[in-house]
Amino acid sequence: MYLLDIKDITYRVKEKEIFSGLSLAIEPEEVHAILGKNGTGKSTLAYLVMGCESYIPTSGVILFEGKIINDLKIHERAQLGITLAWQEPVRLEGISVRDYLTLKKKERNPSIYLEMVGLSPELYLNRIMDKSLSGGERKRIELASIVALEPKLAVLDEPDSGIDMLSIQDIINVINVLKKNGAAVLLITHREEIAKIADRASQICNGKIICSGDPQMVAQYYKSRKCEVCIAGVCAYV
Repeated sequence: MYLLDIKDITYRVKEKEIFSGLSLAIEPEEVHAILGKNGTGKSTLAYLVMGCESYIPTSGVILFEGKIINDLKIHERAQLGITLAWQEPVRLEGISVRDYLTLKKKERNPSIYLEMVGLSPELYLNRIMDKSLSGGERKRIELASIVALEPKLAVLDEPDSGIDMLSIQDIINVINVLKKNGAAVLLITHREEIAKIADRASQICNGKIICSGDPQMVAQYYKSRKCEVCIAGVCAYV
């Protein structure tokens, strides 16, 4: 049984069709990258999986551990073990980094989570989640919090957004720890070098998965075609 099984979903916003018969399946403990240009619906797919408000498939089903979750709210999906690291860091104010990283399990040592994303516990544990933190710092802390939540499925929406190129290794560290802890990862990115760290990859274009398989192969397919034709709503490479 697949952990996540998206079957033939369509999704429309007013008259615009974002997805047209999109299907995707993820195995337990699999890292699966979704590769595509900005504007092809990658983040929309993340919101559909997480159950964000108004993100309900027009048709088709989303199953998690064999259960249809189309109508479940965010908190209900979180209880099942699904979590999302947003492309834009969550705007929490007034809570300490220490408390943010121990929301689920107070007894856990939050230092280990900061260290895996390249932040010093001595400098950050007592910092407050407010505007004094940069976007990159917030992003790192959010990635650390995803590990602390111990999900069954972690959806990472553009995890390198707001982080300098030198920290790709930090992203790899987070993914490796998630996988070691038994989680699957849906890794959403527009950069082929990020996609290559996955177990499998799929390219999204014009509302469908057009290529799926070995990450190196999918990344090369994506890189060689560039997919600018999606702007016109027609994919010349299907």
